[in-house]
Amino acid sequence: MYRITTESEVPDTSAVRGRETQKKPGGASSASGLGNQIRISEIFGPTIQGEGVLIGQPTVFVRTGGCDYRCSWCDSLHAVDSQFRDAWQPMDVDAIWADVEHLSGGVPLMVSLSGGNPAIQPLDGLIAHGHQRGYRFALETQGSIARDWFADLDVLVLSPKPPSSGMETDWIALDDCLNKAGTKPQTVLKFVVFDEADYAYAKAASARYPHLPTYLQPGNHTPPPPEAVDAVIDMDGIMSRVHWLVDRVMQDRWFAATVLPQLHVLLWGNKRGV
Repeated sequence: MYRITTESEVPDTSAVRGRETQKKPGGASSASGLGNQIRISEIFGPTIQGEGVLIGQPTVFVRTGGCDYRCSWCDSLHAVDSQFRDAWQPMDVDAIWADVEHLSGGVPLMVSLSGGNPAIQPLDGLIAHGHQRGYRFALETQGSIARDWFADLDVLVLSPKPPSSGMETDWIALDDCLNKAGTKPQTVLKFVVFDEADYAYAKAASARYPHLPTYLQPGNHTPPPPEAVDAVIDMDGIMSRVHWLVDRVMQDRWFAATVLPQLHVLLWGNKRGV
């Protein structure tokens, strides 16, 4: 379902992961059941984070299934659209953690909780389990659903969606996410930018939260269809948008913003699981 409730104080301004073998969700859930069942779309890595504040950092990705948004340019529809829910496997903490430790070789690293919108899932038990073993956790969400366990994260990336997504931002819900997170996680803003309207949205939203670091990235205007694992991509078009975004930020003297590409896209295009 769409989440399009709004109450905005922001002026109206009318998704390198690295190369490694992708691992499908593990087998049957273990009997010990260390938490509620979590719907998992895929678990893969180790790799490098491809975007935002953690770009380049070795990571294992735990991608959950399900989302309360339907962005027009979504690049992970296989983890969003309910027509693919039969491929999302309910797993408990033990089963998920077995996959994470298998992929990482038992060496602690960053675990990225992604989706879809991972805030839908009961991830508090997984976070606590991993922290006990020295792993760190980052979560990216559009900020539409707030959870008490946000305060247990190491990194919280709030990525409200701009006008090109077709979604509208619930700023009260985003404020609630910040309140739930408190001061414990490193919290940042990340915006996908396709055009001038998106850029104006990002600038106004960043001004609303001046204490949060802001990261900008050009959007992938040729996202893969959900059934594709290595779809064709318009790399020239993406690079042109990177150049435009850098020039736009410099022109405005918006020096507090950090502009980054999606590094995994530059390296591997639309290939999934890297």
